[in-house]
Amino acid sequence: MSQTILIKNGQLINRGKIEVKDILIKKGHIERIDNQIDTSADVEINAEDKHVMPGIIDDQVHFREPGLTTKGNIFTESRAAVAGGVTSFMEMPNVNPPSVSYDLLEEKYGIGARTSLANYSFYMGATNDNLEAVLATNPQNVCGIKVFMGSSTGNMLVDNAQTLENLFSKCDMLIATHCEDEATIRANTEKYKAAGRTIDARFHPIIRSREACYISSSMAVDLAKKHGTRLHILHISTADEIPLFDNITPLRQKRITAEVCVHHLYFNENQYVTLGNKIKCNPAIKSTADQDALLKALLDNHFDVIATDHAPHTWEEKAKPYFDAPSGLPLIQHSLPMMLSFFHKKQITLERIVEKMCHAVADCFEVDKRGYLDEGNWADVAIVDVNKQWVVSKDNLLYKCHWSPIEGSLLTGRVETTIVSGHLAYHNEQFNENVMGKRLDFNRLR
Repeated sequence: MSQTILIKNGQLINRGKIEVKDILIKKGHIERIDNQIDTSADVEINAEDKHVMPGIIDDQVHFREPGLTTKGNIFTESRAAVAGGVTSFMEMPNVNPPSVSYDLLEEKYGIGARTSLANYSFYMGATNDNLEAVLATNPQNVCGIKVFMGSSTGNMLVDNAQTLENLFSKCDMLIATHCEDEATIRANTEKYKAAGRTIDARFHPIIRSREACYISSSMAVDLAKKHGTRLHILHISTADEIPLFDNITPLRQKRITAEVCVHHLYFNENQYVTLGNKIKCNPAIKSTADQDALLKALLDNHFDVIATDHAPHTWEEKAKPYFDAPSGLPLIQHSLPMMLSFFHKKQITLERIVEKMCHAVADCFEVDKRGYLDEGNWADVAIVDVNKQWVVSKDNLLYKCHWSPIEGSLLTGRVETTIVSGHLAYHNEQFNENVMGKRLDFNRLR
């Protein structure tokens, strides 16, 4: 039987406003939001002096299951997500075996149903030869189709021109793309290997260059415009790509949308000197000028959503020489406090953080009854002390890989409570591991 939960006196961040309200949760949903709700409940939480926001929806994560579970798995990484206020995630298909057929995708949904503490959805992966499976994907209960237009972790590069034409012309659901031009990356790699000098992570944004990003992103945008495709480009990393995107059309009417990741906002290439492979990711973290331009583009709506691209690897893997170390970093437990660092520097408001991490993700993917603190919606809620200071350390890391590029950092802002589909999933550093999250549904109108 579901719990009744009453949240009292919280500062609700919702739809561009902050107001002191109570929230009553029954049967998994938000039943009532009002100034003063006086009723009994199974659980009552005093949220005075705390901020209450919709649960974060992260549209791009790599939880590594099946087949890569030495790095992470759906249980461990969803647990870290919930501790960070993330109540829903959309996970990528480059696992082992990759999620490129109906049966393999449904096997993953089965793992999610059994082990995910957060709500979940999984992308169908596109390859050069699985168009039939892609076109048969159900848009009402699958978040989208993932296309690697540039190699990354795994071996799912779609580099056949006719395949891309077929995907963009025939697929009527959202296509999410990783955009880097493989030919440019290979040429840069060979150039620097041939030079005979020692190559380390400082060369990553040169090898996986801004040109590689722009060539691929502009190709994806051109294809989408040609065919009217619903396109979402993931993790934009350069100022050069910003003009590809529309910041005038309302989000719900856009056919082409874009995402920026928290690490491209938080880090810059100067930090390769001290962090090295810890911040090696694809696309690469680039210059301070790009970093500044990305934040501005987020605020002026060239970019629609914020995600993590959470991608854990073991420390043994990341400690290898540059060319052998895999790309990706674990972030999902810390994405909200990392964004709150910009709030404390007065570079973004709390309302805008909620818009870009919650509301806009729900709108972009047309997630059904989530992303907003509205009566009748599923009760996905995070209660946050935005002024609480804490240090990231081994003692409080929840990723299975058990390292973070921000270890030792003093953060301001911490999640105290996370409610997932109406049940108390995390409260005062304690987890409820007996109730799982739910499969996301989508109310697709475009």
